[in-house]
Amino acid sequence: MSQIVTRFAPSPTGFLHIGGARTALFNWLYARRFGGTFLLRIEDTDRERSTEAAVEAILDGLGWLGLDWDGEAISQFARAARHREVAHQLLASGGAYRCYASPEDLEDMRRKARLEGKPMRYDGRWRDRDPAQAPPGVAPVIRLRARQEGETIIDDKVQGKVVFANKDLDDLVLLRSDGNPTYMLAVVVDDHDMGVTNVIRGDDHLTNAARQTQIYQALGWDIPVWAHIPLIHGPDGAKLSKRHGALGVDAYRAMGYLPAALRNYLVRLGWSQGDKEFFTTDEIIAAFDLSAIGRSASRFDFAKLENMNGHFMRAMSDDELYKALIATLPHLPGGAEFAAKLDDHRRAQLRAAIPGLKERAKTLVELLDGAAFLFAERPLPMDEKAADILAQGGRAHLAALLPKLETLVEWSGPAAEAVVRAYAEAESVKLGAIAQPLRAALTGRSTSPGIFDVLTVLGREESLGRIEDQARL
Repeated sequence: MSQIVTRFAPSPTGFLHIGGARTALFNWLYARRFGGTFLLRIEDTDRERSTEAAVEAILDGLGWLGLDWDGEAISQFARAARHREVAHQLLASGGAYRCYASPEDLEDMRRKARLEGKPMRYDGRWRDRDPAQAPPGVAPVIRLRARQEGETIIDDKVQGKVVFANKDLDDLVLLRSDGNPTYMLAVVVDDHDMGVTNVIRGDDHLTNAARQTQIYQALGWDIPVWAHIPLIHGPDGAKLSKRHGALGVDAYRAMGYLPAALRNYLVRLGWSQGDKEFFTTDEIIAAFDLSAIGRSASRFDFAKLENMNGHFMRAMSDDELYKALIATLPHLPGGAEFAAKLDDHRRAQLRAAIPGLKERAKTLVELLDGAAFLFAERPLPMDEKAADILAQGGRAHLAALLPKLETLVEWSGPAAEAVVRAYAEAESVKLGAIAQPLRAALTGRSTSPGIFDVLTVLGREESLGRIEDQARL
């Protein structure tokens, strides 16, 4: 096998959407699996819609996902002179010709096709005409002299053998009348010049593969190995839309997903490895191959992604998860304000709270929300359930328990637990009847990490102060 070279070639007209991220992931995995090269090409020929901000979003999204590319990112627009050179090379060899069809001519072809219920096909009227017959003032396009008889066959590593009748593939435009290359020509030239051996992309490009194959053949160039992967659909089987999750990768970071979890989830959309659900990145690389990709569209499921993310969070060491949360804070809702409060003391508190927090969270957003009690200002605002717990006899327990906790010499979870259990036993009430008012007073909520963990993390002074605030009301 020759050196594998794959590429990801997004258009910078918006964010790196989730379908594009999966395409990038499959290309990255295939290159890494076989010790090859993974290249990045920014297809920025649409100058009106391409933006530098979108380029930055793509680079940032790939970087966050951990999909490192080899070498510098290539700008397709910067290679326009090379694309024109190849178009004129085809013109000189007879593989292409100048077409002087006017906009009115093309509109006539479209009208005729609509009346016949067929897709619009260029009718080849300038294919064999003498350019001397060209009407004055019409700048020509350059068209491929495509084969009109026989078939173009795509031997696809995912879709299998796909056959296109050449009569259905018209003479496509290579160079526009203003001298700018088309997408079809630019892709072929760039993939050839970059040494791309394997083109892995969405199956909406399958017809493009047939057209591009004809350009390769006209130039006498080696055709890459094709692999067209099914698209991602929503849970209802419809084309993925924003309501389903067709968001930018940056949105998933803001929703608190981990890169490793998102990679694992995306690779499982279309690729299978028995019943195994959870993989390390090294395990995915070692197992990944195109033959295990199915032909049917995958369905995006937020619930599965959340569960997978929760699994990855719990599997991480407490230090790793703490570092991931700190690194992601600028991207999380309210994270910047949270970060502004992080002095050394509160960082230590947050790190100490991680073991209890991660058992109840599926995303970093939920983890951050669970940690909110650490930074709440006294007197704490109470949510409705917490206020109800305190109103229904909870404050009386707090008032009775407070002096007992104040006598503690050693402030620790086990020491506090011993005091609370002894009080509950003396009052002949269940532990929960005491723990719930404590939780409400300490966090302002009815749910939190283990209450004795909360007491430990908050420390003696803050814990007693919060309890007293409620006990004295």
